[in-house]
Amino acid sequence: MIRDAEVGDEAAWRGLWSQYLAFYEVDLTPEVTAATWSRLMDPSSPMKMRLAVEDGTPVGFAIHLHHPSTWVAGEDCYLEDVFLAPEARGKGLGRALIDDLIALARARGWQRLYWHTDEGNTTARKLYDSYVQTDGHLRYRLKL
Repeated sequence: MIRDAEVGDEAAWRGLWSQYLAFYEVDLTPEVTAATWSRLMDPSSPMKMRLAVEDGTPVGFAIHLHHPSTWVAGEDCYLEDVFLAPEARGKGLGRALIDDLIALARARGWQRLYWHTDEGNTTARKLYDSYVQTDGHLRYRLKL
């Protein structure tokens, strides 16, 4: 089942978030993680999260946000983070999270859905390539 994240999901999300950060070998301060959770729960924030849930337990997430675009008249949806716990992989839940977000974006009138992944994340790239081929753009990130 795919559903919106709720306040009571914080502990489960933090466990998944920790695994996600470990996968990418990233350390974030507790303040950044707390700020992320706060944004996810803030009704006025464009940042939201959908959860993949098995037997009542969150096993994956898709964090997304919508924003205006200079390339379309409406808004785009950016899938910023998507993750499944290792034991939940291979069951179609990654596809279910993306399909759910596509349906949500269409229902809200968003024009495009886009995301990035690590070049070496071949397992995820197989799933992503089944939707659309990379558009050839490279990401540049300048830390300020």
